[in-house]
Amino acid sequence: MAIKITFLGASKQVTGSRYFLEAGGLKLLIDCGLFQEREYQSRNWDAFPFDPAKLDAVVLTHAHLDHVGTLPRLVDQGFTDKPILATEPTVELAALVMLDSGRIQEEDAKYKLKRHRKKGHKGPHPVVPLYTVEQAQRTVPLLKGYPYDKPLTLNENVTLTFIEAGHILGSASLLFEIKDNNEIRKVVFSGDIGQHGKPLIRDPGKIDTAEIVVMESTYGDRNHRDAGPVDVQLERIINDTFKRGGNVIIPTFAIERAQELMYHISELAYADKIPDVPVFMDSPMAVDATEIFKRYRGYMDDETVAMFDKHEPPLRFPGLTLVRNVEESKAIKLRTTPSIIMSSSGMCTAGRIKHHLKNNITDPNSTILFVGFQAQGTLGRRLVQGEKEVRIHGEMWPVNARIEQIHGFSGHGDQEDLLNWLAQMDPSPHRVFLTHGELESAEVLEKILHERYPHMNIKIPSYQHTVEI
Repeated sequence: MAIKITFLGASKQVTGSRYFLEAGGLKLLIDCGLFQEREYQSRNWDAFPFDPAKLDAVVLTHAHLDHVGTLPRLVDQGFTDKPILATEPTVELAALVMLDSGRIQEEDAKYKLKRHRKKGHKGPHPVVPLYTVEQAQRTVPLLKGYPYDKPLTLNENVTLTFIEAGHILGSASLLFEIKDNNEIRKVVFSGDIGQHGKPLIRDPGKIDTAEIVVMESTYGDRNHRDAGPVDVQLERIINDTFKRGGNVIIPTFAIERAQELMYHISELAYADKIPDVPVFMDSPMAVDATEIFKRYRGYMDDETVAMFDKHEPPLRFPGLTLVRNVEESKAIKLRTTPSIIMSSSGMCTAGRIKHHLKNNITDPNSTILFVGFQAQGTLGRRLVQGEKEVRIHGEMWPVNARIEQIHGFSGHGDQEDLLNWLAQMDPSPHRVFLTHGELESAEVLEKILHERYPHMNIKIPSYQHTVEI
């Protein structure tokens, strides 16, 4: 019985994670993510190249937008009565992400339409949201949560096990065990593999062996550790900016990155390594995600669990304000004292961060600090690449603020982490498909793997390519 995998996203680029798996008599979609790179965003509007009504299930690796962000469109196109399988924290976080995304889609469409009317612009297509809050609400009841490390029977031929991926709360690598002519064939989708020793969440779990591995390669061409500890870099950037009298603006992902930043800033604050200044987490989703983190202490590492029981909780500290409503967000720009402002989205593709950028990007005393991967074509990528003028909300803005980046905050493991994750499998996989990385990054990792495993079949699949194994 053949195993077929069709690569419908994150192929020679980073976002839009989607894989169509046909195995053991089942049709499964692995992730259903949003394309965030500008040149690929039109794919979000395309019809799915399969009948959503004929899927047996969707399986999620984790709750980031580029892994769950088009689930409402899948439901709208016919996937209405089958389950979306995930870990228990991912169920809650994915619901939060989709509802927030629906709200942002509606707000951005409304803002764009208002801007077009003001300028008398008439585009070739009507301005409508990709999906609405109501469509996201119809998707949430399909989410079903399961624990790590307990095989889940999907049918008589296929079992699924969620393995800790160490990327964000609830993130998982997926181990499929497929019965084929009295033989068990193991297929693994790595999801996003985290770093070892990160705060809050546990390290990636071990997978003993697999025949086929679909593996991420986001940082396959570099290591994070070269620039030094993240807390030291963060301390330097904050203090240097405050000495100039500017603000520190941090575009952040609302899940895990926001909480990790709060963790590190709280440590610096409690140790008096940074001044007592206002710190704003301006993201309703990040605020809600933080509460979910607190409820799932059992999914966190031992050090973090111990900190929750002390008088210095890692996700709360003096000076921190969690901002929910629009009025509070708008009031931040009226402050005259230096502040730390964290806001989503992490790649500056949508949301409140764009307003904070407009308010600070022309100020040479302020710093825009990036703490995560910036995909090609995004506003964040253009800023870290050093562009001197960028478009925000239809207007051009000179970039006078300092641009900084700390790679070590990334929830993605670096090259060393990826190699160590694969090396744990004994015997080594027969076939490895490198996805979820820009082509240059994937090619570097491919070359290293060929040198280490000369008999391994390694491919970098193209968009919509199908392999039959």
